[in-house]
Amino acid sequence: MSPSNTVRVLYFSHGTPDLYAMIREHVPPGFDLVTLERNDDAERIARIAECEVVIVAGHRFGADAIAAAKRLRLVLHQGVGYHDTVDTDALKSRDVALAITPEGTATGVAEHTVMLMLAVCKRLPFVDAELRAGRFHVNALRSVSRELSGRTIGYIGMGRIGQAVATRLRAWETTGIYADPIALTARREAELGLRRTTHDELLAAADIVTLHLPLTAETRGMIGAAAFARMKPGAMLINAARGGIVDEAALVAALQGGRLAGAGLDVFTAEPMPAGHPLFRFPNVVLTPHIAAGSRDAFHAKMAAVFANAERFYRGEALLNCIDLS
Repeated sequence: MSPSNTVRVLYFSHGTPDLYAMIREHVPPGFDLVTLERNDDAERIARIAECEVVIVAGHRFGADAIAAAKRLRLVLHQGVGYHDTVDTDALKSRDVALAITPEGTATGVAEHTVMLMLAVCKRLPFVDAELRAGRFHVNALRSVSRELSGRTIGYIGMGRIGQAVATRLRAWETTGIYADPIALTARREAELGLRRTTHDELLAAADIVTLHLPLTAETRGMIGAAAFARMKPGAMLINAARGGIVDEAALVAALQGGRLAGAGLDVFTAEPMPAGHPLFRFPNVVLTPHIAAGSRDAFHAKMAAVFANAERFYRGEALLNCIDLS
């Protein structure tokens, strides 16, 4: 490609100079990265008018931005959860291609999920803060601290990430059950030490319920008051999928009532979380700011895959992980 037909690619989220430098390491010849100076929608609208490709991360790519992108040909989602971050109807009306990027996601989210489980079991943020404040709880938490070994893990959703978590927890001597509309093969279940069950049976049997499914009209709020009532008393909830899957008011009520022993959350209904959120006050809740897949390693893997897919598109080849919008 000559400079006159260089493809301009907008990174739709606002990032730091260090983040932009990491992206530029993967920009191939013939492509030019366009970035934002501020986290400002007016700047997004202005920048997008000159771009043919958009990389979508956490910031929603809505109908207004799509309408302003007069030259838009391709949208590349940095991760896999496009359902709540891309207006697919608007893309479909423009006949714009959309592809996701599973590369780099499964490992980071799986490791983070296991970390959240361990942190909730040992109330890690609470004891760390207490120790730094001069309170040394050497015996006070023995009645509530737990081990991961021996727990029954209930996986709601058994795609790439669910399987990556199950692979890691096999070595922790856990028992795995899962609920998913699509069953794994018998061989794969044996490899992971899993047994498929129903959603309700999973909630009743699991010591730790972990969520690994997208946010859709069907899954929004699916873990609410009724689900918490079905869960085993003293169970824990882990969510590194999407915040809207969990009814946060119902979660707060379940924690207040002692139904749950704790929760580990990387995603929330509103991000960033508002000041004074009710979840902040629980010592048995571990919170992280949607960073499960946010490692340097994962980001490099994602950007390499994103730009390799962009090159495929402009060579006239089939996109990998293309979403059917028909």
